Amino acid sequence: MAFIGTILKEVLDNSSSKKRIGYFESKLQVKTLKKLLKQAKNTKFGIDNKFSEILNSNNLIESFQKNVPIYNYESMYKAYWVKTIEGASDVTWPGRIKYFALTSGTSEAASKKIPVSKAMIKYIRKVSLIQTMTLSKYNLKPSFFQKSVLMLGGSTKLTKIGKGFEGDLSGILAGNLPAWFKNFYKPGAKISQIKDWNEKLEILAEKAPQWDVAACAGVPSWYQILFKKIIEKNNLNTIHDIWPDFAFFTHGGVSFEPYKSSFEKLLGKKIHYLETYLASEGFFAIQTDESKKMQLVTGNGVFYEFIPFNEDNFDSDGNILQDPVVLDINHVEENIDYALLVSTCAGAWRYIIGDTIRFVDKSDNQIVITGRVKHFISLCGEHLSVENMNSAIRLTGEELGISIYEYTITGLPHDNLFSHKWYLGVDDIDSLDNISIANILDKHLSILNDDYAVERKAALKEVFVDIIPVQWFYDWMKIHNKEGGQNKFPRVLKTNQITEWEKFIHNKRMEK
Repeated sequence: MAFIGTILKEVLDNSSSKKRIGYFESKLQVKTLKKLLKQAKNTKFGIDNKFSEILNSNNLIESFQKNVPIYNYESMYKAYWVKTIEGASDVTWPGRIKYFALTSGTSEAASKKIPVSKAMIKYIRKVSLIQTMTLSKYNLKPSFFQKSVLMLGGSTKLTKIGKGFEGDLSGILAGNLPAWFKNFYKPGAKISQIKDWNEKLEILAEKAPQWDVAACAGVPSWYQILFKKIIEKNNLNTIHDIWPDFAFFTHGGVSFEPYKSSFEKLLGKKIHYLETYLASEGFFAIQTDESKKMQLVTGNGVFYEFIPFNEDNFDSDGNILQDPVVLDINHVEENIDYALLVSTCAGAWRYIIGDTIRFVDKSDNQIVITGRVKHFISLCGEHLSVENMNSAIRLTGEELGISIYEYTITGLPHDNLFSHKWYLGVDDIDSLDNISIANILDKHLSILNDDYAVERKAALKEVFVDIIPVQWFYDWMKIHNKEGGQNKFPRVLKTNQITEWEKFIHNKRMEK
């Protein structure tokens, strides 16, 4: 039915050719905040925090920041969301919340339950459609729009809690797909409900030859595992042997930089990559063009604030200090890392989500994600960010001609000073030397980060590398019930995780 692809392509071409005002412009943030406050003014949170008075003030943003405190998950949960989860209506957002997204929990052992309102689901669909419209820029044949889209996420079979349901955000969204999209969506409703990751992998690898997939969306690490499984099970050389028209990979959740080299070894031809910033709290940014970074979506559903991520505003553990500097979008600067606060149409208010971002082009609000407020390491002033780590891992892999599929880092005492210890996950560890890789990794980090280079001559006395099978990372995720979906391994292991991780590694070696 080629006419279907022709019609879809024409719709996208016409939609994208129109000037879409209201998605990425800074001036729309005041309008967004006003709309959110009006909608929530009669909720318990709105009454407690004087939303009606804020709406009547001369300076909306200033009054909002003065009257509403900053929240993290623990404070928001104890004060309000516990009632929402119990089934109460009109707590932080109008009506009763039906869905709760479980976070990936890379910082803490327990997952958090983030409210997902009907308004948020509608907003996420809208942003997804905006990104879909950008496909018209690639001069694709009409036949492309008849093929399938594979979405690898959490189970759509949600768990009942009180009067609502909880599960992975990708599972919640897959269960609420628009009717027209279900004809293109793979793996389909039945397979999507499977919770056991290994069982789902086996079925996906078996069913793959029956599908004609042109685009995939999800977390890179899990797709890497899936593609390898499909290639192995079906005796292929590359994934393009089975899906010759596979052309787009939309990714998010973690930086694609450390994965790209090993990911492309599974392909038979070049494809297009588009990055998204979809978190449990909302859909914040999309990449609309391969020549650009992601653009912050400003026009509806989310109001953003930005805290400069420095020692004036955060302690060494990534906790916000008292009275931090908080900026709106009109006062941020390029090339500075900011911790992100969001107020959303799901009832999060001045909520710190834990990510750090950087504006690379303020003219159209292009951003990059630079890390997590808890996932950085600075034992002695080296200020090593996840962005630095990702780049160094990629450069090290390229220099050695190896694929480093996963990594994590810990900080340790060493001769009354400090050291870093890296765990690198690869497939073939027999031919690799820990010391040589440590020297190469250290070299790239010193080039990427001046503070790191200075401290390597002072208090940061040693860099250790432990090369382990990449499967051990996935085994760790499995025992913590974090396989598949939007889950990812923590890039920095903090104090409460280090002992357990090292015991796990020791036990794995004893099993060999």
